[in-house]
Amino acid sequence: MARQLYPDIGDCRALVIDGNMTSRSILAGMLRDMGVGHVAYASRAVDARRLLEARTFDVVLCDYHFDHSAMSGQDLLDDLRRSNLLPYATVFVMVTGEASYTRVAEAAEAALDSYLLKPHTAAALEQRVLQARHRKKVLGPIFESIAAEDFATAAQLCQERFEQRGEYWLYAARVGAELYVRLNELEKARALYEAVREARAAPWAKLGIARVELESGQLQQATRTLESLIGEQPTYADAYDVMGRVQVEQGDMAAALETYRSATELTPASVSRLQKQGMLAFYMGQAEEATDALERTVRIGLSSKMFDCQSLVLLTFLHTDKRDTKAFARALGHLERAVEKRPDSARLRRLLETARILQGLVERQTAAAVQATRVLARQIRDEDIDFEAAANLIAALARVTGTEIELPDGDAWITEVAKRFCASKASADMLALAASPHPPFEALVRAAHQAITASAEKAMTHSLNGAPEITVRTLLELGSQTLNAKLLEMAGLVLNRHGAKISDASALVQEISGLRQRFCTRGTQVALGTASGRAAGGLTLRQ
Repeated sequence: MARQLYPDIGDCRALVIDGNMTSRSILAGMLRDMGVGHVAYASRAVDARRLLEARTFDVVLCDYHFDHSAMSGQDLLDDLRRSNLLPYATVFVMVTGEASYTRVAEAAEAALDSYLLKPHTAAALEQRVLQARHRKKVLGPIFESIAAEDFATAAQLCQERFEQRGEYWLYAARVGAELYVRLNELEKARALYEAVREARAAPWAKLGIARVELESGQLQQATRTLESLIGEQPTYADAYDVMGRVQVEQGDMAAALETYRSATELTPASVSRLQKQGMLAFYMGQAEEATDALERTVRIGLSSKMFDCQSLVLLTFLHTDKRDTKAFARALGHLERAVEKRPDSARLRRLLETARILQGLVERQTAAAVQATRVLARQIRDEDIDFEAAANLIAALARVTGTEIELPDGDAWITEVAKRFCASKASADMLALAASPHPPFEALVRAAHQAITASAEKAMTHSLNGAPEITVRTLLELGSQTLNAKLLEMAGLVLNRHGAKISDASALVQEISGLRQRFCTRGTQVALGTASGRAAGGLTLRQ
């Protein structure tokens, strides 16, 4: 049957992930009987992750439970999805026993192509694989448009299939909603999520509504939606991811840390979630928790594409604070090797420059620490500097000054970087936490945020008094001086609303757009690690 429907099945590459040698052999035999030409094996989820990061497979059969391992098949799938490491063409089937059936069935709603309940027959496996491949073929035009980055066409195709209730309309609705979020057409995304929730109470639809609320700035409504979802689905880890992001945006860092703890308890082998917990614990001053979480990510994920080298930088901070020279050298060595592998990465180079400051402190090389600090401080106004780099610089300056090393320009550096990146209460709070080892710097960060807020409010009074052009030009001047994304955004909004009343409006539009493109597109908001990969709660849209 398989060869009749798919004559190219002999060229398919399959991966069987199962801790039991007998089960692996049985599954491999069934695949070969179907006509699959190439079958690879992995006995552990961590080994499978390395294979899937390095090679592409057409079919993956993965057991849910692995003895003597904290990582389950669901953890593996979740990490692969979050880092966009599963191409759309890959069929992922989870094999599960009765005990874990409920969780696997829930996962199938969100990301799985199918699941297979033990004990199973060869016919059942063949049916699952062929059904999944058929769905991918039917929805092929949608994902061809995505591969061409024609997201508008892909969204329209999804919308049409949904409205016509065509084959796989529910899945198309989810893809379409995800595309609308990406296109910032949030009302259309919400409409699809709402329609799916009414037709079928899928947890991912409710989570999608919360994501739309978050992107729309409706933080309180998003919180209520997520609280309801977590109450109904307390093991739905994606909901905790989005809740943590909402709480960070609200500036409630303590609640966000507790949420990330809950997420890692549900998925203890998730590299990305451990990093989120460890990073936020670092800023919150929870040194032991941060060290434990980040060291665990090194142990289980250092060779993974999901590993973020910001974890190593934060470990160098933590080991410097503890004066643990051996642990510091180990973290620094990992970071140096990462830079050697990717010498063209400006981000990795900047992370290493941050660690060099701390190396000077650890080795009591004052001149080296000061020189490394100056190298990093000279980049404050660079186009590619982002929030992560700003927080790292502030944290490093706080430690250098705390050792009584004289930095005549220290206060000015702190003020300049804070004025650039204090674009919201959340960002100001996070930078203040980074500066907390040296309280005078923390006060400078707070003062910079207050100055930015006061300047923006004063500029807006001109618009309220009927002089929007003065508001735009004032905000633009302040934005040019500070490179603050919020000021430039406000200037653009006022100009967009009152452009007809403003002379040289088109020239101002170009100037504002140019500044935002140069200085505000590389991460000006609070960030816990890189923003690459699947959005929390989102669906992977990778060809």
